[in-house]
Amino acid sequence: MNVGLLIITHNRVGAELLETATTMLGRCPLNARLLAVTPASEPEALQARARALLAEVKGRDGAIVLTDMYGSTPANVAQRLQADHPGVEVITGINLPMLVRLLNYPHLSRAQLVEKALSGGREGVFLCLCGEDRDS
Repeated sequence: MNVGLLIITHNRVGAELLETATTMLGRCPLNARLLAVTPASEPEALQARARALLAEVKGRDGAIVLTDMYGSTPANVAQRLQADHPGVEVITGINLPMLVRLLNYPHLSRAQLVEKALSGGREGVFLCLCGEDRDS
């Protein structure tokens, strides 16, 4: 596998999303690891664990790190990884469509996977209108 995947989220958000996506696809085609950030997490220990997990997943074409919310602790940990390790892309705002789209194209380059993840995340969000138009 050319690109690894590290998911850093609050609590079990990442674990549940990865489990659901893997169930939908029948397998996880990327080398993936999870890091759960809890209220009890120590910042230095989190960063050390993130570095270790990144080393486990990083492929020939680098790694993608998905986090749940920009500006939060998981995103800050991910951005520090990106600053210290070439070939790491960070995407915030993980959702199930983003993850499924990313996992559907394991053969693509890191840059192409980033585009697939971003488009999947954006295109998977809708305002569902049932019945009459809500604006009238």
